[in-house]
Amino acid sequence: MNLKTIALLLFPIIMMAQTDFDKAEKLFDDKKFAAAIPYFEKVLAADNNDEKTLERIGDCYGQLKNWDKALIYYKKLKIQKPKNADYSYKYGGVLGMKAKESNRFVALGMIGDIKKSFEYAVVLDPKHIDARWALVELYLLLPGIVGGSETKAARYANELMQLSKVDGYLAKARISDYFGRLKVSEKQYIQAHQIGNSAMTYEKLHQFYLKKLKDKSKADRLQAQFNDNKS
Repeated sequence: MNLKTIALLLFPIIMMAQTDFDKAEKLFDDKKFAAAIPYFEKVLAADNNDEKTLERIGDCYGQLKNWDKALIYYKKLKIQKPKNADYSYKYGGVLGMKAKESNRFVALGMIGDIKKSFEYAVVLDPKHIDARWALVELYLLLPGIVGGSETKAARYANELMQLSKVDGYLAKARISDYFGRLKVSEKQYIQAHQIGNSAMTYEKLHQFYLKKLKDKSKADRLQAQFNDNKS
């Protein structure tokens, strides 16, 4: 059988897989994750190593909070593409969510793999912002006895500052907020908003005023100012 004949035989299968992927992607974009999975699985049936499809199914299960299923796909991607920082980060993130919902003893056994996954993502991609954010949160929330440390959280906040001033100030504000240094945290949230001036930085500062300082007047002034700037 020559190559032309093989190509003609495979063409309908390839086209069908592409159609299924397009349908799945549309459902994914519409946040209909459960409905998207069967279409992605059809694509995977034609090529069980298709990288984008594996990632998308993992993403769907992650959005549905089915951590065990998501881990299967991210783990396969980690093995298939060991130098991809995003896959290491996503694996660590889902493992962290599973640990959060597990009992204390099970969660403790996962901490090492979670840290390794995030730290390896940073090694693979020195500009990986999300992995550094994950490490800030991890070292803040872990008890000191199992490696939690403000110093370590601050280290990654400082690295974020070198990559993105907005993320750096937000990370520092998160740390200050966590330890109750609210005046310092307020200044850092303000600095982030002055630089970013985005809906995200506005929301962070607005929520800080409402939930932490419980100062509605500051929240209202910020909202009025932000609305004026948009108009």
